[in-house]
Amino acid sequence: MNGQKPNILPEWADRIVRFSPGDGREAREREIMLDLIAQYGDGILTRDNDFAHMTASSIIVSRDRRRTLMAFHKIYNSWAWTGGHADGESDFEAIARREAQEETGITNLIRLGDGPASLEILPVWAHVKRGKHVGSHLHLNVSYLFEADERLPLRVAQDENSAVGWIDIDRLWQCVSEPPMIPIYEKLLRRANDW
Repeated sequence: MNGQKPNILPEWADRIVRFSPGDGREAREREIMLDLIAQYGDGILTRDNDFAHMTASSIIVSRDRRRTLMAFHKIYNSWAWTGGHADGESDFEAIARREAQEETGITNLIRLGDGPASLEILPVWAHVKRGKHVGSHLHLNVSYLFEADERLPLRVAQDENSAVGWIDIDRLWQCVSEPPMIPIYEKLLRRANDW
């Protein structure tokens, strides 16, 4: 965005402004997100901003809250939540819902709570995706919680993951090979039980 700073936050940032942080990390990362949104405006919604851009993710839980639906992510070689880039959109719940459906085939998601469940700033290290080099950058992530019926059919999104399935929450640490993500998943799973 030519280095100029907008005078006001875009209207879509209101859901981040109104988010009530559940811990110190969320409070600090919310401040940083709002500063970056003020600096870049709508430019932060696209991957054209190669420093940081908005993403939305979700943790999907079973009705009894004992299992979570995850995808085995090809790039990170780990079981992971679902989610993706905003790519110009600003309805983060719709992004999280669509990505969950695209990545797992799950339908009839029921949102838990009345808005975002968490905010995170996540580092993404340089990697190659679909034959193209992607430099290190930050994901400014808005997370949602959904409930789904374990009996519904699932499918693998071949271009992004190699498996999808319901994982016992008490075995999560055995399935996730990205240690920094485990506390985030555990926090969201605790919140799912509270909502």
